[in-house]
Amino acid sequence: MAVFTLTVGLAAACTSQTAVSAPSDTVTVTNCGQDVAYEQPLDRWFVNDGGMIAIALAAGARNQMTAVSSLARDIGVLRLEYGSQVDGLDEVAPEQPTLENIVGAKPQVLFAGYNYGMGEERGITPEILAGHGIAVYQLSEACLQAEGQPSRGTMDPWLALDTDLRNVGTLTGNTDTAFQAADDIAARLQTLRAAPQPENKPTIFVFDSGTDTVFSSGAFGGPQGIIDAAGARNATEDVQDTWTTVSWERVTTSDPDLIVFVDYPGQTVEEKIAALRSNPASRNLRAVRESRFVNLPYAMWVSSPLNIDSAEILRSVLEKHGLAPTSGITPTLDAARLNLAGNDWLLE
Repeated sequence: MAVFTLTVGLAAACTSQTAVSAPSDTVTVTNCGQDVAYEQPLDRWFVNDGGMIAIALAAGARNQMTAVSSLARDIGVLRLEYGSQVDGLDEVAPEQPTLENIVGAKPQVLFAGYNYGMGEERGITPEILAGHGIAVYQLSEACLQAEGQPSRGTMDPWLALDTDLRNVGTLTGNTDTAFQAADDIAARLQTLRAAPQPENKPTIFVFDSGTDTVFSSGAFGGPQGIIDAAGARNATEDVQDTWTTVSWERVTTSDPDLIVFVDYPGQTVEEKIAALRSNPASRNLRAVRESRFVNLPYAMWVSSPLNIDSAEILRSVLEKHGLAPTSGITPTLDAARLNLAGNDWLLE
């Protein structure tokens, strides 16, 4: 059979790294800079984490998802976006899976990423899984790089998402659905980028959680792309990392116009707001005094098709409070239906 290559472009100046080749019993795609061949048909996927579950669903791979993990914390927003497709997913681990969870589900492939279910310290790597006859498709936002290079965030976040949607669709035989989903996100992203931009970009601080230090997201994470698309500036855009810790002083010096929270278990949004109101470094900041807070689910911040919904919601919030010009953009996802604490400012 002839070998062919298909390369797809992402609108708004991104070029996908999706590549497909044959012979008939394998399909090869570019994943984290490597051409990886997968046996076909690829009908048993273990998918970890709400963001990757969203990618797989958007790519039309629902029938190939034999097991999932870390679903429960995002089930509300996933149901809002994907409806009954979420029902009946077999969640074999409520948090990150163990090697035993994965092997016991007997998948052909694990869809996960470094620090998103995989890691040397957890005993879950492509090499270890290969010993069990399980292939790995790595989340492009979390590719592991060579020593001395950034360990994550090696691709533009929108390009990483586009690549994963198209690759998962290709590997599961759902190219029409996956490519349409990717094209739809690209079109919405282009609309955001073409909108009138603020003369002075407002600053947004991503507050994942905070105790002695603050867990946030730097230049390489999904929030960077989301905030850029909304027409704002990420307060930690100079940090050459994805999800990472910063000092409370970084919150002070950024003096954000808006603070956004990542909603997931571990620290409630009420506890996060209390930490901001009690810490001397943040309690007098304008965003804290005026309760300029937005709380969105975890799966809307990590790499996922829901990133475009986050960007549209942030844009609408900025416009509502005079921080960005009117654009006429209406968020596709109804944030009010998320019913999350901490969103009084968003929903007023």
